[in-house]
Amino acid sequence: MSALLITGTNGQVGFELQRSLVPLGKIVAATRAEMDLSSEASILSFLRKHKPSVIVNPAAYTAVDRAESEKEQAMAVNATAPGVLARWAADNDAYLVHYSTDYVFDGMKPDPYVETDPVNPQSVYGESKWLGEEAVRSAGANHVILRTSWVFGHHGNNFLKTILRLAQERSTLNVVADQIGAPTSAALIADVTRRIIEVVSGVDALDVSGTYHLSAQGNTSWHGYAAHIVREASARHFNLALTLDALKPISTAEYPTPAKRPKNSRLNCTKLMDCFAFPLPAWQEGVNDVVEILSPTSN
Repeated sequence: MSALLITGTNGQVGFELQRSLVPLGKIVAATRAEMDLSSEASILSFLRKHKPSVIVNPAAYTAVDRAESEKEQAMAVNATAPGVLARWAADNDAYLVHYSTDYVFDGMKPDPYVETDPVNPQSVYGESKWLGEEAVRSAGANHVILRTSWVFGHHGNNFLKTILRLAQERSTLNVVADQIGAPTSAALIADVTRRIIEVVSGVDALDVSGTYHLSAQGNTSWHGYAAHIVREASARHFNLALTLDALKPISTAEYPTPAKRPKNSRLNCTKLMDCFAFPLPAWQEGVNDVVEILSPTSN
């Protein structure tokens, strides 16, 4: 491999990819300042300079609620930029790994979503990510699209770190209990990505090109997720003001947001596990690891 380009290296997944992909070759890390994904000229200039053989694109506009009022920016980064990357990859025989989201679905299905289920995004963010998927598919590059959900890590901003902060600041907290999904660590996403690139290097990439679901196994509500975080934090000597009894479940209707969230974000990941022979852990494992990293006694 001449080079592996990672976009969005200041983000949660981009940060972890810089760790996981090191054994595979030379890493070219693209920050927003170096490659502006809202500018086709900036993207193409960076690609022509570095000529990567693999492009890994975790960069995204992820401000879900703000996207409702900043649609043009969300579409530029999430819908247009992936197409630019994919067309360059197709023209230059490069391989593309792109990331998408459970928000492409409306959340009304009672069972976990499979890759072939109809999409029906309910927000600007979800729509922009779906259009990005379609741009990648239509470009003709060898690619993998990974739809994931409820991403967290010790780097960057996320629900887990917010709950840890609030649990130290507040004695009561209300958390939505009627949205279901699987918290998925950025480290897991990065490790699966490495496995995919390793597999692709040994087979015809066309054999495994396509869309896959990637999330940790099992599921919980945001309230259940928060309760697990509080339990783990308590066991690891965080100075908490919040007790589990004071962590109250509420409905989505009681916590209105500008962007509509899917009530069912569960993803069926059988296709990915079968194709790449990568068993996915329970969601609690990744959460426990990050709480431990962030704990007061951690080195």
